[in-house]
Amino acid sequence: MATKCTGCGPGYKSPLDAMKGPREEIVYLPCIYRNTGIQKPDYLATVDVDPKSPTYCQVIHRLPMPNLNDELHHSGWNACSSCFGDSSKKRNRLILPSLISSRVYIVDTGTDPRAPQMHKIVEPTDIFWKTGLANPHTTHCLGSGQIMISSLGDPSGNGKGGFILLDGKTFEVVGNWELPGEAAPFGYDFWYQPRHNVMMSTEWGAPKALAYGFNPEHVKEGLYGSKIHVWDWTTHKRLQSLDLGEEGAIPLEIRFLHDPAATEGYVGCALQGTVFRFYRTPKGDWAAEKVIHVPSLITDILISLDDRFLYFSNWLHGDIRQYDITNRRNPRLAGQLFLGGSILNDGPVKVLEDPENQSQPPPRTIKGKRIPGSPQMLQLSLDGKRLYVTTSLYSGWDKQFYPEMIKEGSVMMQIDVNTANGGLKVNENFLVDFGKEPNGPALAHELRYPGGDCTSDIWL
Repeated sequence: MATKCTGCGPGYKSPLDAMKGPREEIVYLPCIYRNTGIQKPDYLATVDVDPKSPTYCQVIHRLPMPNLNDELHHSGWNACSSCFGDSSKKRNRLILPSLISSRVYIVDTGTDPRAPQMHKIVEPTDIFWKTGLANPHTTHCLGSGQIMISSLGDPSGNGKGGFILLDGKTFEVVGNWELPGEAAPFGYDFWYQPRHNVMMSTEWGAPKALAYGFNPEHVKEGLYGSKIHVWDWTTHKRLQSLDLGEEGAIPLEIRFLHDPAATEGYVGCALQGTVFRFYRTPKGDWAAEKVIHVPSLITDILISLDDRFLYFSNWLHGDIRQYDITNRRNPRLAGQLFLGGSILNDGPVKVLEDPENQSQPPPRTIKGKRIPGSPQMLQLSLDGKRLYVTTSLYSGWDKQFYPEMIKEGSVMMQIDVNTANGGLKVNENFLVDFGKEPNGPALAHELRYPGGDCTSDIWL
């Protein structure tokens, strides 16, 4: 799944080289049973997405975790394109942090990519005692060979936005990336750009507030975040905290443009349905401005490898949107597609006022199944022509907002993308129904390709 060359490491030399990479054949995604009433461990599913394969559109392997109620969530790699110049590095271990149990599973995907196996388990006590952090979320490999994982909180369930470092060979906990006392009030996602000596991180909320559902009162009580934090990549000091205010409450996924020379990117802010552009000012510090505002709740966001299109999912409203961002300050809506959500025209919600003057969408049926829940996690093919979508956000919130998805399981869909003029169209022949899993309906979340993708790989 990676380019072949002599003396090169994992991934691709540049984002544009990655766009010329081979078509995806399998994807990995965590499947969750916490909060479903099914007392089974979460597992890593391998799905065949090769149209030429006899097992196309099927789960071909399941790797169960050895514990219950982990809440697998996001994943990352031991090595990516940031290590492209190091021929000793191989992308062969998938890092699976557990959002609730705080375990980190290291999965061997190199020996048999179609049937991953457990390699190592980092226990919560190692993380608690060595870092004072808990609730690990986003994983990125570093050019140094180490692995860095952001945290949401401390072992008591309070917010604490720090970063856990793992040794890239032994996967032992090394310690904290941030300096003592420098952790942010809350944590969630992060992205780094060594060329500009900067890292950006975002804020979700205190684990004890969000663990079992969303309570708007917790926002008023200050248990959710609204800031982007700017860090010095070399000294690990927190330099700035950009407060996005009420309009930018709960900033989640943050994405620099892929071009490593770029000094700007975007962050999706869930609560008010906004996207902010962050950028380096002529003075050399960093600032942010709102560039998109839609009905809430924006949850996942990604950028195509050529930095032309931005995509995001709107988990309450029920749509996926594609924006042309060639004009960085003025994104232009290029495609929109409803795939479920809370305002379906046959549901209990009646829209009284819509600033966009759109009619309530009909339910979406694919291969005879009415889609439960709403589009959430996104992954784009390297060439930008296929967008994969799953419907689970996080089990505690799934249960609150889409209880039918707990009973029926989530799904994985594929969207055909018009990369010439913009536009999105459902592939009516593709559906992976996690409601039919052997141990009962499961909640499938983030998607990863074995060879890397536009949300895992960073170029130096």
